Amino acid sequence: MGRYVFKLPDIGEGTAEAELVAWHVAVGDEVEEDQPLFDVMTDKATVEITSPVSGKVVELNGEPGQMAAIGSSIVVLEVEGQGNERSNGKGAHAAKAEAKAEPKPAPKPESKVEPKPAPRAEARAQASAAQSARAPAFATRASPDAKPLASPAVRQRARDLGVELQFVPGSGPAGRIEHADLDAYVAQGRSVRGALPGVRYAARDGVEEVKVIGLRRKIAEKMQEAKRRIPHFAYVEEVDVTELEALRQQLNAQKRADQPKLTLLPFVMRALCEVLPDYPQINATFDDEAGIVHRHAPVHIGIATQTANGLIVPVVKHAEARDLWDSAAEIARIAQAARDGKATRDELSGSTITITSLGPLGGVVTTPVINHPEVAIIGPNKIVERPVVREGHIAVRKMMNLSSSFDHRVVDGYDAAAFIQRVKAMLEHPAILFMGGA
Repeated sequence: MGRYVFKLPDIGEGTAEAELVAWHVAVGDEVEEDQPLFDVMTDKATVEITSPVSGKVVELNGEPGQMAAIGSSIVVLEVEGQGNERSNGKGAHAAKAEAKAEPKPAPKPESKVEPKPAPRAEARAQASAAQSARAPAFATRASPDAKPLASPAVRQRARDLGVELQFVPGSGPAGRIEHADLDAYVAQGRSVRGALPGVRYAARDGVEEVKVIGLRRKIAEKMQEAKRRIPHFAYVEEVDVTELEALRQQLNAQKRADQPKLTLLPFVMRALCEVLPDYPQINATFDDEAGIVHRHAPVHIGIATQTANGLIVPVVKHAEARDLWDSAAEIARIAQAARDGKATRDELSGSTITITSLGPLGGVVTTPVINHPEVAIIGPNKIVERPVVREGHIAVRKMMNLSSSFDHRVVDGYDAAAFIQRVKAMLEHPAILFMGGA
């Protein structure tokens, strides 16, 4: 039998290290070739690493949440044959030398003879132990009317908890009530002063420690970096989407069976693609370390997607070349891939502007955080019906706020406002969306 040391492979893009997210095996497990061993994460992409050989796991190096350097030893397997022990710095001669070197026996500790207790002292100890065994765990008070024995600190704590001390069994001398007695009484769900009949409340204690690892740590780092480096400028405008919603419902009613259902997002994407060529500073990324703004001709729209593991931003590439149906289909595809954890690195990178939407939970207004190194993010809020004055008359219209944030280092307030006003006009008059060759 030999030992096979499996080192963390290069997972692309010049990554020097990766975060160990989860183990799929344990020491002692028998694994087959290509069986998953562990997951690592870098830049929001989780990569499943499989075993290159069959064997038995004898060593695992690292805990979930730790960073591992590319090329470092991660798993050691016991395999048939010689394995690759020689290539990992230990030759056969070194192994034999280690095998021959036997540890010297440790010196035996000197035995100490403990003195036996005197007969009378031993008898007194046995009697005391027997008396303690017969004593009840709690000394119940004979009369509830009697004043309970307790320290001022215990009395104050009981008042804070709303507990009547005369009902608390005491375990101290002469039935004295200690803090532990009060804790036990509350833990048993006993009634407290002022509680409603049939309803029992108890104070909760304890703190749960949750280690921030994997995707959650990546999200935290990205949010912290964005808020620290980008001076956000928020702009909110209300949009009358009555005509847009009528068009959307009509298109959905007439769509083919093989076409996806249209939501609001494809229309917003189409509006962005029509307006962004006139505002190239918004469809951009900013390398603030190099002091260079990269203005992009293609429109690669990130779609903020909530998953079971946290927020992920898959990307619709070349949104400017897609119609409503194609955009809707691509949104559904990449969002599902993100939720299933199957999105590729290419599908999770390269966005030039991001849309974030909570749908029915969109609220009245939001201040979305820019997806660094982008310089803008757009957030449609929920659609509500409310009375609106139109040409001197009150009418019920479907209204939606459009929240947005811009990097004030790159985008001036005037340009941001003019950009959103153009997007608003297209959403309020959806026929304009299709007049540019879309």
